[in-house]
Amino acid sequence: MMNWAKQQLANVAGTQEPIYGPSHIRSVAKQAETTPYSILKREDLKWVTPDSTNVETASFYFNGDNGHIGFAQVIYSNVAGIKTTVQFNTKIFYPKSENKAPLFFSDQVKDVDFSEDKCNFYAENCAVELSEDGKTYTIKSMVNEGSIVNLKITQVAPGFQVGTDGTTFFGPDPQAPWGTMRHVFWPRNKCEGSILTKDGPVNFNGNGLFIYAIQGMKPHHAAAKWKFADFQGTNYSAVMMEFITPPSYGSTVVTVGGVVKDGEIITAGSSCVASHQKVKEDPENEWPEPEEVSFEWTGKTKDGKDVKAVLSGPLNDKIDRIDVMFHVPGFVKKIVAGAAGTKPYIYQYSPTDPAMPLKINIGDEEVIEQGVLFSEATFICP
Repeated sequence: MMNWAKQQLANVAGTQEPIYGPSHIRSVAKQAETTPYSILKREDLKWVTPDSTNVETASFYFNGDNGHIGFAQVIYSNVAGIKTTVQFNTKIFYPKSENKAPLFFSDQVKDVDFSEDKCNFYAENCAVELSEDGKTYTIKSMVNEGSIVNLKITQVAPGFQVGTDGTTFFGPDPQAPWGTMRHVFWPRNKCEGSILTKDGPVNFNGNGLFIYAIQGMKPHHAAAKWKFADFQGTNYSAVMMEFITPPSYGSTVVTVGGVVKDGEIITAGSSCVASHQKVKEDPENEWPEPEEVSFEWTGKTKDGKDVKAVLSGPLNDKIDRIDVMFHVPGFVKKIVAGAAGTKPYIYQYSPTDPAMPLKINIGDEEVIEQGVLFSEATFICP
């Protein structure tokens, strides 16, 4: 059977893909060789909603000045053009309150629609809108009475995508890919508003991060493992996202990220390295749960100065562990049912005692930035 036909069968049936090797992936790092990053315009933030299999997300991370961490997300999932499901998720972490468990809600939304320019998302009792200048999102939801969202996030540093379009392509021909992976970032933003819970409002005035992403294929075919870092400091922010493909694409590592401060991108691109320095086996699922991490950004400023930034140290106790299959809709479980070894778990961390500082070298200048790290390690399949 031709590779294309095998891949189409895997798309529809959820079966494990054949071994194509690294020749069938074109990492966004290739674009970054000539264009490390590009500044986002409003049109770069349109929802795509393709008819083929994909998972498209808008994810907002909020760091309240009170120490709480919040999360709001729209997940738009399409299976082979047959079924579309849209979820609105919210989560609140209380990293400084040892005995307070995270608050998590995931609700399927109805009557989904988009603005004419595809920049705004709407559903029953839910709206995520982008301002005309492309620099502010408002997120409002009454989908779940236990988590009523009224939040706003506004850029204080430019948004970026790695390369010219932030996209990694899967398949033998990048001009006609059979799958894609794209991420764009607003790495440093002012956040305002709250999430109203049954215990009262949780204020998220502070700073935060926005990520738009689209996986234009089945998630477990595109990536087997993920590492993620969101650092928000007084003066600097840093973000990094790494995924490792399954063996079908040569276990290829793709990493994107950047370091910014108010009004300025210090450096951004694919010259990033994420590693788990120390792990322990989770006896429930045998995944290597991280205990110590290192995230390293390297690059150059616009005026040619060398940049190196490092986050490194112990994660301390995790703030949550998520069995993804427990939370996802039934149709997603059917997608991955045919993939051998698929057992997705997410480990989440925000070390506070001690916190993990960001060490930044710009030319001859060194800065040690104090702030809040939110980190995830995701394991999907071997």
